[in-house]
Amino acid sequence: MPSRQAIDVVIVRAPGVQYGPMSEEKRMATLSKAAVKGVVVVVASVIFSLGARAGDDAPLSKEQIKHFLQTAEIVKSKPSSKGVTHPWRLTLSDGTLTHDASFQPIDEHKAEMKLESGKVELGFVDSYKYNIAAYRLAELVGFDDMVPVYVERKWQGKTGSLSWWLPVKMDDAERVQKKIEPLDPDKWNRQMFRIRVFDELVYDSDPNLTNVLIGEDWTVWRVDFSRAFRRNKELRAPQDLVKCDRQLLERLKALNAGELAEKTKGYLTKEELNGVMARRDKIVATFQAMIAQKGEKEILY
Repeated sequence: MPSRQAIDVVIVRAPGVQYGPMSEEKRMATLSKAAVKGVVVVVASVIFSLGARAGDDAPLSKEQIKHFLQTAEIVKSKPSSKGVTHPWRLTLSDGTLTHDASFQPIDEHKAEMKLESGKVELGFVDSYKYNIAAYRLAELVGFDDMVPVYVERKWQGKTGSLSWWLPVKMDDAERVQKKIEPLDPDKWNRQMFRIRVFDELVYDSDPNLTNVLIGEDWTVWRVDFSRAFRRNKELRAPQDLVKCDRQLLERLKALNAGELAEKTKGYLTKEELNGVMARRDKIVATFQAMIAQKGEKEILY
């Protein structure tokens, strides 16, 4: 059974970049569900395609992708043999475009759940709804270029999240295992700094390297949020906040609770929304304190 590695160890160490230590709690957390969920993210989780082509050879916009996912006919299906959430690979066609998508219908709620790490989580939730909520939150803060387009759809009597299928070069667990270094460490670090910030915002209780997908040009995407949006108001790993994209920080500052509630209606509870906003405040405060101490040039890019 493969071991799990948390996202906080994926950044390539480049000159001048500082990294916080990984806590013991995080090391223990690496034994959680990735062993069974693992590679399914690569083969069943999917990203909006920058290269998707319609009949006129024009790239599809995100709105067109959403419409296609929600309305195209499902002409073929194939179950996944891996992962506890049992996603399906569906083939969709609208008569002009044919493309695959990943369907994840998991919506599990338990008062108490003992994880593989031995940790007991109260109020446990594993839900497709968080995939949709994560994408909608990403749209609000300008992070949607690194998260797949997720929509809700019903298939064979089950409701779940549906996302665009895109083959990728590898996930980050494979990169680490094979000791493959990014071609451009600076580009890699900038992408991973953004992922760290978003992970703190959504409080994913199960982040791991298999949730980071790598494209042929080393573009990185963050996928699978079915165990995110815990109600915690504290940051999960504040030491992971090292640097921040200027635009992302500004969008975080501008995030409005009312707009977020409207955008994620039906997908996040009031308590989960309050958790997001409380963590947003702490993320912003953390970076502002770092800027005051070290200066913008050291913290923002």
